[in-house]
Amino acid sequence: MEEMIIEGLATENKDLLIDEIMNQYGQEILQLTYSYVNNKAVAEDLTQDIFVKCYNALHTYSGKSKLRTWLWRITMNHCKDFLRSWYTRNVVATGEELTHNGTKKELVEQAVIQREEDDELISAIMTLPIKYREVIYLFYYQELPIKEIAELTDTGINTVKTRLRRAKELLKQRLEE
Repeated sequence: MEEMIIEGLATENKDLLIDEIMNQYGQEILQLTYSYVNNKAVAEDLTQDIFVKCYNALHTYSGKSKLRTWLWRITMNHCKDFLRSWYTRNVVATGEELTHNGTKKELVEQAVIQREEDDELISAIMTLPIKYREVIYLFYYQELPIKEIAELTDTGINTVKTRLRRAKELLKQRLEE
């Protein structure tokens, strides 16, 4: 198979080559993807994305590692990127993502409650003075380290820490009201 891939790269017949790779490794890639996302539909979508990525990057495969290793590395990186993405952190799971302990109704209720709490928190953050609002945003929403926030806001590290602490105190007061 490896020799065929390298020969296929030389002839530039990428369509036949990717078909062969999908037939040979498709199920393995799907299973590996599923092990990351634990959702069949999402795993299938990601697997399609991965093969598109492989198709576009086929010219970079040099044969230094096994093709399977190259494909798995692409798959693992793509899955990790997906798990870190905004979509994964913010989209509510439904359908087959249900745990064996929960029901769809409970998930919907949890999502509604979470949404209300998030809206309340965002409203409270927006009432903070800008010097507190910006450190909260940069630290919690952009996930920047304190040192980088200090550079961005042109303040000292201790100032950023103090503003974070003060902002949390103000938020706590406003949310308890």
